[in-house]
Order: sequence, then structure tokens, then C-alpha cells
Amino acid sequence: MKKIKVGVVGVGYFGQFHAEKYAQMEGVELVGVADSDGTRAREVAKRYRTQPFFRYSDLFQKAQAVSIAVPTPFHHSITKDCFSQGIDVLLEKPISSTLEEADELIGLARAKGSILQVGHLERFNGALSGIETRVEHPWFVESHRLGPFSGRGAEVDVVLDLMVHDLDIVLSLVNSEVKQLHAAGFSILTQTSDVANARVEFENGCTASLTASRVSEEKIRKTRIFQPDGILSIDYLSQKLFLSKRTVFPGREKAPEMITEEIPVKKIDPLAVEIASFVQCVRNRKDPRVSGSDGKRALNLALQIIQKIDDLNKRRE
Repeated sequence: MKKIKVGVVGVGYFGQFHAEKYAQMEGVELVGVADSDGTRAREVAKRYRTQPFFRYSDLFQKAQAVSIAVPTPFHHSITKDCFSQGIDVLLEKPISSTLEEADELIGLARAKGSILQVGHLERFNGALSGIETRVEHPWFVESHRLGPFSGRGAEVDVVLDLMVHDLDIVLSLVNSEVKQLHAAGFSILTQTSDVANARVEFENGCTASLTASRVSEEKIRKTRIFQPDGILSIDYLSQKLFLSKRTVFPGREKAPEMITEEIPVKKIDPLAVEIASFVQCVRNRKDPRVSGSDGKRALNLALQIIQKIDDLNKRRE
């Protein structure tokens, strides 16, 4: 089997893990890592026995595919340059800063026949493996994505930093157009919202409430899906899935109870699975599980939420 030659653009906190997964993967050759911080590039390259580069363009003649893990404002320009060289891209979320940029990247990928996979990592979480066949006519979805402030991703709003993961998942599960949207948020440590809540009402009658915070003491990554046959509970951190059902016991018909059972799922390394899926798409020229259109759809709703928050905060001034 011929090895796929890959590179990583941006080897900060998250990009280094992309490099690690590629370096460990069979059928893949990590040909280099690029970072504007020369010391960082050399450090990560040495760790994974590859070449350091200080300009991403140095990877153009070496790599067939790259992971791009740079700050969001640079997503569009770097991905665009990679597509111009016929290089496939796994692009960390969000896909871009604007819908116009997203449209251009999607169009370029299509025109060049290039792979564009957006790094919505939670789609590859083991807890979701048992969900698809069990979600049916959800009435209400509740998501919480909270954690302490780390400084990473602070160049964008918490909606684009954290909530966008849950927006992507909810949109993929509900599969309906948005009817109405309410949102609130406020800043604490940065110039943009650090805490946000959105209430999304869909045309099919489902409602979703999503909360994101990067200034909370406890790290929480959970979603609950309320539907006619019970409540599905997803814990992304522990990769566990539960189903709670209304149960009536003989002789106690007037006092039904909720009985919860754990649904067995396989705990996996989501990033390793995401990257393996990308490499398979590169090798077989197949559409990725999380496409550019998926990335744009989540971005579109995220930007609407941010606008709602901005409008509300202006009225409060």
C-alpha cells in the first residue's frame, strides 16, 4: 500500500496532536510540520521525527494532504492556497470566519476535486456511535459545553470556540430548518462572549437549548435528547450513552418511574478516528463524514446566534 504523504499546518496545542496521530498511523508518512513559531515547529518535528517548516507553502511540493490547525482568521487563506496546489485538507472548526469564505472554500474543493473535511471532532466521539439508530422525532435537545478558561480559541466568540460543536451535532440529528432563534451572552475575560445560551426552534417542532462557557470551574460536555420513547443522555468526556424510559410496574400504575440503562458503546480516540477517516477519504476519493457544507451549516447558525447576542447587548447599553 502506497503511503499517503501528509503535513500539519499549525502545531500549537491542538495541532501537535494531529502530528502525533499521523506519525503513529500505518500507510501514512508525516512529511513535515509548519508553524510560524520556529522553535515550536522544530520541537514538534523532532518529537515526531519529521521536518520542521516555518512557512506552510514549504509543504506544497511534499504533501498530498494536510491538517490545518491555525487560528480561525487564517483558515480561509491557507486552505485556499492548499487547494490551489491540489492538496486535500482537514480543516479545524469552524470552517472559516464568514459564510462567503466558506462558500469559496467549498466551491474550490469541488472545482479542484479536493477533499475538504471540517474538524467537528465530536462527530467521531464513541458515545455517538449508538445514537443514529435511536434518535427518532426528538422534541427537545439540551446541550452543555462548559470549562475553565484556557486562553485557546480566545480570538473568537465562545459560540465559534465551543458551541459550534453542539450546533453541528444538533443540526445533523434534528435535520430540519431553523424557524426561530433566541440568544444571550456576555464577556468576562475577553472582548467577545465567554458565556452564551441559544434557544433554537425548528420547523419540525423540535427545540434545542445550547449553553457554552469557557469560564466555568468544571469541564462538562453533555447532551440530552428528549423524544417519545425516552431520554437519550450523551456524555462526551466519559464517552457514555444512557437511555431513560418511563416504566410502569404492576400494582404501581399511578406511580410510574424513570428507569435508566447504559447503552454499551466502544470508547475510542475521537481524533485518531477522525484523522483515519480523513486519510481514507484521501486514499479512496470519497466524501468526508463532515463536509464543507456541514461546516458552513454550523457556521451559519453560529453567526446568527452571535448577531442575536450582539443586538441584545446593544439594547442593554
